[in-house]
Amino acid sequence: MNSQAARFLFKRKAHVNWKGIASLKPIVGARNLSIRADSSSASGDLPLAGVRVLELGQVIAGPFCGQLLGYVKRVIWESTDTAGGFPNRHYGAEIIKVEPPTTGDPLRVWRELDVDGVSPWWRSISRNKKSVTIDLRQEEGRQTSYRLVKRLALQSDVLLENFKPGTLEKWGLGPSDLHPSNPSLIFTRVSGYGQTGPWSSRPGYASVCEAESGFRYINGLPDPETGSLSGPPVRPNISLGDSVAGLHAAFGTVLALLSRNAKQAAGSAGGQTVDVSIYESMINLMEGIIPEYDRKGKIRGPSGSSVTGIVPTNAYPCLPSPSAPDEPSYIVIGANADSIYNRMMKALGREDLVGPNYAHNHHRVERQTEIEEAIRDWTKRRTPEQVEEILRDVGVPCGRVFSVKEVVENPHTQARGLVEDVWVGSEEKGWNVKMAKVTPVLEGCDARTRWAGPELGQHNHEVLVKELGLSEEELHVLQEKGVVGQ
Repeated sequence: MNSQAARFLFKRKAHVNWKGIASLKPIVGARNLSIRADSSSASGDLPLAGVRVLELGQVIAGPFCGQLLGYVKRVIWESTDTAGGFPNRHYGAEIIKVEPPTTGDPLRVWRELDVDGVSPWWRSISRNKKSVTIDLRQEEGRQTSYRLVKRLALQSDVLLENFKPGTLEKWGLGPSDLHPSNPSLIFTRVSGYGQTGPWSSRPGYASVCEAESGFRYINGLPDPETGSLSGPPVRPNISLGDSVAGLHAAFGTVLALLSRNAKQAAGSAGGQTVDVSIYESMINLMEGIIPEYDRKGKIRGPSGSSVTGIVPTNAYPCLPSPSAPDEPSYIVIGANADSIYNRMMKALGREDLVGPNYAHNHHRVERQTEIEEAIRDWTKRRTPEQVEEILRDVGVPCGRVFSVKEVVENPHTQARGLVEDVWVGSEEKGWNVKMAKVTPVLEGCDARTRWAGPELGQHNHEVLVKELGLSEEELHVLQEKGVVGQ
């Protein structure tokens, strides 16, 4: 952390004129734990070390960004805080997540629920975060809630939110409200359509933005006559738009932090807004579709399990795998490079489909049906294991279509340490939850999960008393009024 930010974060917060809340204590010394970093790497080896993120978002897009920013390494601690049980220093961004009391983030109870009634998905997307419960929506005590959040924001480097544009401004927590007191604060704002424009006030739902971005139009089965959709578009069985927006938000936040460093080195504050929309994030994935439309008038449509203009690359049926004899089996082959295509056809015994008429991709596109039928006829008489063995022997990229079971259990996943077992519960009673490790892998960084998504309000005392400086009595009063959760 630079010296300007350090002075700002650690100076005494005095004479806050709240109802029943007196001057705040200094932050220095609020944490009382002693830890040492894993001897395999230095404590400052992560690029976001010392950054504090205040996460006000909920469900997926904002919280997924927060998950990525909380990229941390394993630490070994010598003593623990009896209130939280966690080490007192952070080697990635510290994420403080504000949730509504009683219910918390809706994602806590989405999809499958564990034995404690909480979604395992929550444990993953909210890993390494601290949960603080402050009610921003009830009329009574609302101004006190806003002031609490404002104090947290004034001690943060990044404010991350995914509310409808204008919500923070309505609460007095927008850039114009906070930048005068914390000019270095970065606002990362994720919405459906951005902070400006005629659609900005619309609710931002990934499914709708995927449709309006053109993404859904190119996913499905093509009409053989028109090339457009034959029936409804096919949706990937995840909220893709939310996660893609979260990736863009994390990338934008890191760029803004780099920009802030440069601005502060030149003597300016460096705070700014990162404006991320689901709509635009999905359009960013659309490759050459817009320039192709502009220059050639082409409107790309759906292509089923293949991709327009590249041959051969597709999913091909196989005999059932011995490991799953009752399930259909498919293998994806990517043989669109010229030399790879030639090797594959020779391995298939189809030298008749090699030569000048098939030499380059544009030749093969003209003969796609003939080529695809030849490959399909060959794979459907073999198991996926047999297809893999034959094609990999001649250097043809291919792979079975895995379920999550095969992803978790395959040796490559295990060798890379991609799936972690993360403990949930107390030391005496609990269970492990498997979750994908945060990637990419950075050389010299041991990026492991410190703790699973926390219990609702688990860090109220740690954050509001030990770090923000409320007294025990003040916290109790706020809890009695319902401003802060129990």
